[in-house]
Amino acid sequence: MLNNMKIKCGPEYYMYDQGAIEREVPALLEENQAKKVLIVHGTKSWEVAKPFLTFLNDPNYEFIYHKYSGECSYQEAANIDQIIKDNNIDFVIGVGGGKLCDLVGVTGHFSNIKYGVIPTLASNCAPWTPLSVMYKENGESEGKSEHYKRQACFLITDPYLVIQSPVEYFIAGLADTLAKWYESVAILEQEELQDEPFLKMAKAATEVCRDAILKDGTKAIEDMKNQQMSDEFIRLSEIIIAVAGLVGGLGDKYARNAAAHALHDGMSKYIPESHRYLHGEKVAYGILYQLALEDKWEEIDALMPMYKQLNLPLSMHQMDLYPKDEATIDEIVAFMDGKEKVHLIPIEINQPILKDKLMKLEDYMVQYQ
Repeated sequence: MLNNMKIKCGPEYYMYDQGAIEREVPALLEENQAKKVLIVHGTKSWEVAKPFLTFLNDPNYEFIYHKYSGECSYQEAANIDQIIKDNNIDFVIGVGGGKLCDLVGVTGHFSNIKYGVIPTLASNCAPWTPLSVMYKENGESEGKSEHYKRQACFLITDPYLVIQSPVEYFIAGLADTLAKWYESVAILEQEELQDEPFLKMAKAATEVCRDAILKDGTKAIEDMKNQQMSDEFIRLSEIIIAVAGLVGGLGDKYARNAAAHALHDGMSKYIPESHRYLHGEKVAYGILYQLALEDKWEEIDALMPMYKQLNLPLSMHQMDLYPKDEATIDEIVAFMDGKEKVHLIPIEINQPILKDKLMKLEDYMVQYQ
């Protein structure tokens, strides 16, 4: 029996449906007794979202607006905390992408305030999960995440809003979600974890993610490109936003992430040029690394048609990110070795192995470039 499981299933209220923002948000603000509401938003996504935010015309609430810096940073969280104090804010709503949802979540944690999120794209499960990946204001990764027990009062959005976002974010979201399966399956299949009920549910959720992406991912992408609302697009975007977040919420550290995300974090921390790639794109390369660690080279081969079709990264050399100084590789490897999540994989893990498999993967992928 596991005694240290922390189950954080998700937002208090979730809906993904046409007209859901207009229909649901006013009642949820009333339910939470909100009066002075801070709206945290971005730039491009904000302009697209405005027509869906009819609740902003409700005279029962006073709305204050803040355009965030573009980073989920401790500095920006402190800035928002000051706005909350100066204006006696009692509720925060985040409208935007993954970094903005992370920022609103960590602000809710630090500022002890209720919040809701209205994601404008499907690029990861940030709107769902009670953790925030932290960056510096210059875009450099802090190399750490803030985990907290507070969860969003609501996650509400509309597929007709999400479908207007850039398709490359959706593709990156599919890759990030596919990683949930590859990172967790080896951990969850260990004999001593087989009878844990929440881990069984987490594993089932990873299978839902994997099966849907492999079955309908290509069609969902084409439908999005053509701005054609379809069941496949709705299912896949919902899986990215919500079901992927449910995996870690039910499985805690045993199903949140492992080597694929650890490599992403290391690259983001020690290779500044990696910031030009989306989170899910770097995680897609991390999936290949996870498989290399497990010596599942045939599985890498099997993924190549999909990777090429979606134009996902195949190696650091291909991304033009391979460090010229080997010391940077050593820093990334040491960073990964310091992550508990990597050591949950039921294989021998140490710095020489982590470095050796990274080198072998880079050599192996030459044949596909």
